[in-house]
Amino acid sequence: MSIADNINSLKKETELINVTLLAVSKTKPVTDLQEAYDAGQRLFGENMVQEMVEKQEQLPADIQWHLIGHLQTNKVKYIAPFVSMIESVDSIKLLKEIDKHAGKNKRVIDCLLQIYIADEETKFGLGFDEAIELLRSEEFAALRNIRIRGLMGIATNTDNEKQIKEEYYELKTFFDGIKTSFFRKDDSFDTLSMGMSSDYKIAIEQGSNLVRLGSTIFGSRPKKNV
Repeated sequence: MSIADNINSLKKETELINVTLLAVSKTKPVTDLQEAYDAGQRLFGENMVQEMVEKQEQLPADIQWHLIGHLQTNKVKYIAPFVSMIESVDSIKLLKEIDKHAGKNKRVIDCLLQIYIADEETKFGLGFDEAIELLRSEEFAALRNIRIRGLMGIATNTDNEKQIKEEYYELKTFFDGIKTSFFRKDDSFDTLSMGMSSDYKIAIEQGSNLVRLGSTIFGSRPKKNV
């Protein structure tokens, strides 16, 4: 199936249940992104700042760009003028830097707190206690140019569906608790980003309303020669 066919099939699958589709376009050529765009896709996710900036300059202006990879504070300034959402906020230090550059660009930048749920040391994210501490802090209360829209999590890379289900269940439960405790009167806290190509159906079952799909849309990445 073509990229357009994949997009159309996934949209039929997700739109009926109010799940948003984010096309993970890292390492993919601009021509592939344009094909997805022509099929109606507007949300694209990139891991690397430089790659996102280069693609943003070449593609239509109405694309909404999500940064989904680990973000270093010294790279925030490059995407602050245009990024639609930063899904990978994992520290108050990073959040303060986003706030600073959003202010310089006279913008409010939407963010998700990335929560560590995987049984893997290589993953980034805030622990449950750290996220609560961040939201309670005076430093967070002083920020004016960011908006916390929800949470993001990456499950363990495993074939154990039971484990993946439990990790996503924990994050959905935490999301509900955070909304009640900190955002009860804030309708904009509405996004739970869980699920990638390998596990998005489990994520949706557990309450995800934004899924990050790469190979399901664009096909598998070519394997590197060793």
